[in-house]
Amino acid sequence: MAAHTENQFEQFVAQFQETNVSLADFCDFSKIKQNVENIAIDLNTLNYLVGKSDLEGAVKQLWNKDPNVFNALDILIAIRREKKNRYINKQGETKDVAELYKSPEGVVEFLQETGLADLLQHEHIKNLVDYVFGVETGLDSNARKNRYGHIMEAAVRDIFIRAGIKFEREVRSERFPAIKSILGKDLKRFDFVVPSKDITYLIEVNFYNPGGGSKPNEVARAYTEVGPKINSVPGFEFVWITDGYGWSGSRKMLEEAYLNIPKVYSLNNLHEFIELIKQ
Repeated sequence: MAAHTENQFEQFVAQFQETNVSLADFCDFSKIKQNVENIAIDLNTLNYLVGKSDLEGAVKQLWNKDPNVFNALDILIAIRREKKNRYINKQGETKDVAELYKSPEGVVEFLQETGLADLLQHEHIKNLVDYVFGVETGLDSNARKNRYGHIMEAAVRDIFIRAGIKFEREVRSERFPAIKSILGKDLKRFDFVVPSKDITYLIEVNFYNPGGGSKPNEVARAYTEVGPKINSVPGFEFVWITDGYGWSGSRKMLEEAYLNIPKVYSLNNLHEFIELIKQ
């Protein structure tokens, strides 16, 4: 027997919120400023290369003074040093970008092959600190999807607090041996755990803005599998709180999950779950 009807599903999705972000959520400028500040000295040193017709000679001069300043080159092409960035060189070999920073010749190759040499020599880039601030702002947009999820978690947290609901956050499934045994290798970290007199509710929370890609489908498919498994364990129930217009392209998978999981809520009807707990 289905957990909900098709009519209930239609009512459920009709109440989704279009977005959950404010203007302040688009860019985390405090993080951006700190990322730039962390390498500002190196970037100011590399400003020596701006406008130099003899770029190779300028690179060698900097290298003789402090070769470590070239470790800041990654961000100039919007990549992170902590990630392994591979590329194919002219000989068809696969190499690590960071290997180029081990010699002045490698640095020159990096600048020429990426196109940065032309931008620096012709002063299309006038100040690397300002340039990197722009790069960091662009990279921060990649963190927005995770940020939307954190905003949703904060909204649920605040609702629980106002309602006087006791909860724990980010609880791993290993905490509950019975749950760990049925999930096997699919160990999870639940966003919230709400204990009541007879039932412990294991809660997942997410929000999808338009352009969520394939992630909503993947999540719905996963919860369709894991929800019934958890519900089969006496004393535990799986709860899913989700929202957002990002589900518009994944309605079929969401509906399948909704019909298989008894406790699925949006921000609009979360009060029903709270009333259930209080009872």
